[in-house]
Order: sequence, then structure tokens, then C-alpha cells
Amino acid sequence: MCIERLNPSTMPNSEAIGYSQISIVDPGRMAYVSGQVATRPNSDEIPSDLHSQMEIVSENIKEALTAVGASPKDIVQARVYAVDLNPDKMEILMPVLLSIFEGEKPCITGVGVQALASPEFLVEMEMVVSLPNV
Repeated sequence: MCIERLNPSTMPNSEAIGYSQISIVDPGRMAYVSGQVATRPNSDEIPSDLHSQMEIVSENIKEALTAVGASPKDIVQARVYAVDLNPDKMEILMPVLLSIFEGEKPCITGVGVQALASPEFLVEMEMVVSLPNV
């Protein structure tokens, strides 16, 4: 299964930043991955800084991809929720976020929120994945 990425010249150039404006997916099996936060199996420790939290979120996202037999090329859309999102926080988040995609450019939405499920959490990421044909 192939995901077609579009960045029409009539829309802002998001490809230069590292994502696509539009992803087209043929019908097939899809996985919807719940929001991942900075928690690890068998650990209650949650880092207090945004960069460290995003690294753990990245690890969880990669584990989810592995669990469904997918890779970054199969990510259709990712949504990142960050507490009090601003340009400085985007500079912290984007390098880690883009490293998850390994050069692929899925659709991305960043959302600033007042709070997440627990006051310790600063960032959360969910995604939609097109599952490869088995």
C-alpha cells in the first residue's frame, strides 16, 4: 500500500519544514494509535523537561509502529498536543518529531492545549497509520 503525499503550489510549502499538506491512502486496514505521553513500561518516572518527554513519546510511537508491523513510511497523520505551545517549544519538539518519521513527510498537526491528562505531562502524540498488506 502506498501513501501519496501532496504539497500543492497553491498551498504553503510545508515540505521544506518536514511534513505534507495532504496524504492520500487507498482503502485498507488502518491503525489509530492513542495519544502517547512520557511514560515507560514499569516506571513511574516522568521527566520535567519538554525535550526528554518528547524523546519518550518518540520511543512509544516507534514501539506502536513495530507492534502493528508498520514503519514511518506508513504514518498517514500525526497530531502533537503540547501544553502552552509557542515557537520556542516548537523548536524543541520539531527535531525529535521529525526524527520519528525518518525522512517521511506525513500530515502533522500541532495543537496547543491548556493541560493534558496529568499535570506532569507536557506533550502527547497520536497518529493514524496505514497498515501494510500482510
